[in-house]
Amino acid sequence: MFYDTSHYRKSLEPVRDDRTHALVNILPRESKRLISKGVLAMPEVKRVLEKGWFVVSRGITPSYILEELTEQEFDTANCTAGIITEGRMASVLEEDRLGPWVFRDGQLDETPAPQALSEFTAYDVSIKGANAVDPEGNIGVFAADKAGGTVGGIWPTLTARGAHWVAPVSLERLIPSVIEAAKHCGNHLWDYTMGQSAGFMPVVNAQVITEIQSLELLTGVTATHIGSGGVAGSEGAVMLALEGDRETVLEAFELVESIKGEPQFESPRLVPYVREPETSPAHR
Repeated sequence: MFYDTSHYRKSLEPVRDDRTHALVNILPRESKRLISKGVLAMPEVKRVLEKGWFVVSRGITPSYILEELTEQEFDTANCTAGIITEGRMASVLEEDRLGPWVFRDGQLDETPAPQALSEFTAYDVSIKGANAVDPEGNIGVFAADKAGGTVGGIWPTLTARGAHWVAPVSLERLIPSVIEAAKHCGNHLWDYTMGQSAGFMPVVNAQVITEIQSLELLTGVTATHIGSGGVAGSEGAVMLALEGDRETVLEAFELVESIKGEPQFESPRLVPYVREPETSPAHR
């Protein structure tokens, strides 16, 4: 479900032509920076950073949250297990993988993530990104692990206890239906793959933060997704229409300007390319 930002949006003039309007174009790496700022503006996150558990799972977008939170640079490319890069689905070499990260009362803590999760209450927060989001706010996460990877490990506890699963995900990953996609996937289903096999884990109860929720949380502007894509370095871009009073729109516009030029990181070392998975039904 998309995080409810209706209380943060400032009132609009009833007539469209009496509002100020802006068009912004946000590249994927810029979206990650913007969304990370939005996540840290959530009241639930601010509260738990004062007192409680805040667990950041592996992922590229979560690594940006770590940078914003700690004001330190991270080895972004290795802050994940699964990754889509170099035109293929892949995994970072196991010995290079970093994370997850556990914070207790706002301080980085050496408690293992599973132990921290076992102590979660309804007020604690888990950060886990997604590979897909649909118009209903459902998310999908690829999982090469036969038991569902991180999702398989955290979903039961978070759901049973009513804890916060915050899912930072860009609108570049918008698909028609997560539920429908899940019906056609399975990491033991594929006969052929471009890189490696992965399942698709649907999650319907995460609190989804996209570029829209981030801008509305941070500035009070009203944002609408109006397009995606590009070429020659703008692949995956997200276009948003911004509306509001002049001061609010200008604040949001300048926030997007401030993240322009976010650097692109290099690909990490990857596991070997797989075309015909050993888990293929043909190998049974």
